[in-house]
Amino acid sequence: MASPKETTQRRAQRVRRQLKKVAGERPRLSVHRTSKHIYVQVIDDAKGHTLAAASTLEKDLKGSLKTGADTAAAAAVGKLIAERASKAGVKEVVFDRGPYIYHGRVKALAEAAREGGLSF
Repeated sequence: MASPKETTQRRAQRVRRQLKKVAGERPRLSVHRTSKHIYVQVIDDAKGHTLAAASTLEKDLKGSLKTGADTAAAAAVGKLIAERASKAGVKEVVFDRGPYIYHGRVKALAEAAREGGLSF
């Protein structure tokens, strides 16, 4: 029987495998969620470079947020990543939710990034 860690890794790989089929030249917007914080990166897989990144650990966000583990924090990170991605010249991405369900904090981050100007 597979361990929970193996199951999670398998689920994330399944999502990424499907993304690679539809991504084309678009970079990947990758989300990582923990019990206390949320992290997001815009990654160019062809070159292997991170184009933009944001998280709830940053000083400008940390002071204004009640906690890093709620939908308001995720929405703030989503707006910040959209702003940083547009500065890097990225307008279209593919959304990589990883092993997480598109619900709650992950959904709030995605909707805020869309409002900020990213299209996916």
